[in-house]
Amino acid sequence: MTFRPIAGDDRHSPSSHHHVTIKVECEGAHVFKIVHAQFIAPGIKRFVIEAPRIARKQRPGQFVIVRIVENGERIPLTIEKSDPQEGTVNIVVQSIGKTTHLLNSLESGDSILDIVGPLGKPSEIENFGTVVAIGGGVGTAMAYPTASAMKHAGNRVISIIGGRTKDLVILENEMREVSDNVFVTTDDGSYADKGLVTDKLRQLIEDGTTINLVLAVGPIPMMRAVADVTRKANIRTIVSLNPIMIDGTGMCGGCRVLIDGKSEFACVDGPEFEAHRVDFDVLVQRNAMYREAEKRSMEQYRNELEAKKAAKSEESVACALEVK
Repeated sequence: MTFRPIAGDDRHSPSSHHHVTIKVECEGAHVFKIVHAQFIAPGIKRFVIEAPRIARKQRPGQFVIVRIVENGERIPLTIEKSDPQEGTVNIVVQSIGKTTHLLNSLESGDSILDIVGPLGKPSEIENFGTVVAIGGGVGTAMAYPTASAMKHAGNRVISIIGGRTKDLVILENEMREVSDNVFVTTDDGSYADKGLVTDKLRQLIEDGTTINLVLAVGPIPMMRAVADVTRKANIRTIVSLNPIMIDGTGMCGGCRVLIDGKSEFACVDGPEFEAHRVDFDVLVQRNAMYREAEKRSMEQYRNELEAKKAAKSEESVACALEVK
């Protein structure tokens, strides 16, 4: 069997930059069809993908590892939700590096070469009492399935979701459907309350709200700040970590995190951990290990886009001259 990437035309979207579209042709092998793809915020896209086996087994908090083409990077992505009857899983992807930009250039009807999962330990779901679910940016898509499961388990769910601006606040309606209360914050004050998710959490604590568990998913600085707030109030807090990951089965050790001074693997021991036990300094350090290589890869990707754009422009001019 053979796979080969095919460069298609640039895709244009109100929520995206120019992209190189990658399609996969397959001879004698299974690929994962994209049933639906839609930008839900600038640079953030939701995919509904045919993956019936994963859909049947997925539990809140678990993730998949995706590879677009044969020689491509493997990236971990949390499953937003699954539909066992339809045999589909949803993932939400933010364009950050080259691979996520390529992934977000795919459209409905395209295919993804590999999706492996569900991976990781499911969230611990039981009736704790009052659970505060916090999602920062695209982290809201990762917090959503656990918040939903917590609500179904009988908990009172208070959700706090945030974004840098109004356009980057996602899944607000979905979170309202599974929460007793929802608070929204934006860094710039362009929507709802101006401030950080930690400001609202601190306010709830100071107001005397009984909180039995906090779940925080988002950028590392946000999760670290949440842990600092809840540590002082002695509130159990869970964070979902997304370190560098390669195989997703604990073999490579790439996703090693330091928990209470001991090494654990996010792919098999997590991705969720007790926040007050996480060494965030080591997490930040390890996540920055390949930053320069990632920058070079992204620069090369942008140069390829510019070259293709220039070639397309020259072709258009040549065609116009021929018509004359």
